[in-house]
Amino acid sequence: MTVRLVGPFNRVEGDLEVRLEIEDGRVTSAYVNSPLYRGFESMLSGKVPGDALVIVPRICGICSVAQSAASAAALRELSGLTLPDNGRLAHNLVSACENLADHLSHFYLFFMPDFAREAYAGRSWFERIARRFKATSGSATADVLPARAEFMHLMGLMAGKWPHTLSLQPGGTARPLEQAECLQLTSLLRAFRRFLERHVFDDSLETVGALASLSDLAVWRQRRQGDLSLFLEVAEDLGLAQIGRATDVFLSYGAYEEAHGHLFASGLWQSAQGHPLEPNAIVEDLSHAWLAGDTSPPAQGQTLPLVDKPEAYTWCKAPRYNGGVAETGALARQMVAGHPLIRELVKTHGGSVKARVLARLLELALVLPRMEAWARQLEPKAPWCHHADLPDQGMAPGLVEAARGSLGHWLTVKHGRIANYQIIAPTTWNFSPRDKQDIPGALEQALAGLPAPNAEDPPLLVQHVVRSFDPCMVCTVH
Repeated sequence: MTVRLVGPFNRVEGDLEVRLEIEDGRVTSAYVNSPLYRGFESMLSGKVPGDALVIVPRICGICSVAQSAASAAALRELSGLTLPDNGRLAHNLVSACENLADHLSHFYLFFMPDFAREAYAGRSWFERIARRFKATSGSATADVLPARAEFMHLMGLMAGKWPHTLSLQPGGTARPLEQAECLQLTSLLRAFRRFLERHVFDDSLETVGALASLSDLAVWRQRRQGDLSLFLEVAEDLGLAQIGRATDVFLSYGAYEEAHGHLFASGLWQSAQGHPLEPNAIVEDLSHAWLAGDTSPPAQGQTLPLVDKPEAYTWCKAPRYNGGVAETGALARQMVAGHPLIRELVKTHGGSVKARVLARLLELALVLPRMEAWARQLEPKAPWCHHADLPDQGMAPGLVEAARGSLGHWLTVKHGRIANYQIIAPTTWNFSPRDKQDIPGALEQALAGLPAPNAEDPPLLVQHVVRSFDPCMVCTVH
C-alpha cells in the first residue's frame, strides 16, 4: 500500500487536504481533512441573540446570505414570528440569487476548467473545451462574469449589499422596495434568463426544467449547442455517471418557502423511498475530530479544540442522520423533491459526478422562472417585516438550503444571552470524517475505488469527484 497526500486544491474556497491509501493503482481508503479551525460558534457565546445576524454572515464571503437566512430562521422560530408575504418573497429572491450565482460560478469557474488540462488533449472534445473553459483565456469567462455581476445587482436592490447583508431579519426584510425598484428587479431577471437560455442551455428554461428522463436528455443534447450539452458530451466520454458514488442517502431541509410548503420539499431519500424530515435524528460525532466531547444532538454540542486527540485527523465533526451518512446539495434537493430525470439518473448509476453537476444546472432552469413569479407577487405598499421581542430563554433551530446543501443553525438563549450556538454546514455533511463505527463520510466513500495513476498529480478523477461536491471549506469548521 502507498499513501498520497492530495492538496491544497486550487479553485476551492478554503483549505482542503485528502489522504489517499492506494493499492494496485486504485484508492482503497480516503481521509478528508479540513485543516482550518474557525471558532465562530465560540465567538457567539455570551452575545445578545440579535448579534448573530451580524456575526454569522462573516463565516463565508460566498454564501453569507445563506448564513443570514439560517440565523434569521432560528431567531424567528425562537420569537414565534411569521413572515409577511413580501418578507417571504424577499427572503426567497435574495437566497435564490446567491444560490444561482453560486451554481454558475461552480460550473464555469471551478469545475469545467479541469477538462481543459493537457492530459485530455487527445479527446475529441478537448479543443472545444479549451477554447470555452480554459482558465483565464476561455471565452466562457468573458460571457459569465458580466452576466453574473449584472444578476447580482439584485442584491443591491433587495439586500443593500453583498456579502454580509443585514437586510434579512427574523420577521422579514429591512429593505422594502418601491414600485420602480420592482420593475428594475424584473428587468434584471429577464436579462439573466437571456444569458442562461443563450449560453448555458441553448433552449428555454421551461424546456430544460421539463426534461423527465435520460432518453429525453439524450435526444435534447443532440439538438443543442449550449454549455450543458458540451458538459454532457464530456461526461459520457469519461464515464462521469459511473464515478463519485457515495451513500445514495440524500438530505434536504426544504428550499424556498411558498405560501404552502416549499418549492423543493424537505425530507430524506433512502433506499428508493422518501421520508419526512426529522430534525431530531441529526447528531454530531466527534470521534475523529480535533475536538473534545462525544456524540450529541447539535443543540447540545460544544466546540472545544483538542489538538492532541488520538484517532483524530480533521477539525470537521461528523454529522449523522439516524446514525447514517447523508449527502446534501442540489442533487439531494432534486432527489427529495422528486425531479424525474434526476431520480432516474441516480436509480441507473447512483449519485455521481454527472448527477451532481446536472442537478445544479437544472436548478438554474427551475428556480429562475419562480424568481420571476415571486417578483411579480411583490406588493410595495404591503408589510415587509413583522417584529416581536425575543424571549429571555429558549432553543430554536434555523434550517435552510444553501447552494451546496443543507445548512443548520441551532440557537440556545439563557437569561437574554446566547448560551450555545452550533452550526452544521453542507460541507460538514459531505466532507465529514469517519464516525465511531469507522464509517467514512460521503466524500471519503465517493473517492474509494477511483484509479490513482502515479503520472497524475493529483489524480484527475479524484479532482472531478471532489469538485462535484463543490466544497466550501471555510464553512465547514466553526
